[in-house]
Amino acid sequence: MTRFTILSVSVLALIAPAQAFSQETVASRYTMEKTDNGFVRLDTETGEMSICTQKADQLVCRLAADERRAFEETLSDLSARVETLESRLDALAPAGDGADMPDEAELDRAIGAMEKMMRRFFGMVDDLRKDFDENPRVPPEPIPDRT
Repeated sequence: MTRFTILSVSVLALIAPAQAFSQETVASRYTMEKTDNGFVRLDTETGEMSICTQKADQLVCRLAADERRAFEETLSDLSARVETLESRLDALAPAGDGADMPDEAELDRAIGAMEKMMRRFFGMVDDLRKDFDENPRVPPEPIPDRT
């Protein structure tokens, strides 16, 4: 036999039991094995293992030591990324110390402009009212009811 044939047979021999195992565990996501101190729970989708103990008629599960270490490393990496993003965001955001607030002179100019605009608007309304008072429109006669 050639090396390729031996390798192919070996791979097929490993795949067949793995397929049978996966078909058996598809029915439930978790498998549990009893130990001296409680249970070991295996998440068949993620491979995560948890150690479970029974306390006060409840099953309490904790991540296994390897999983806990990986979880803590991921958590610390994510925390560092959040801190970096927050510092970048702080650098982009204005200080908020009131430096960009308008001073009294700018506020007086803005209020003066609004006052001038409102006076002109109400002046136009008064002119239109006078025009309507001087030239009242005669409403057309109502259309007779044809019923």
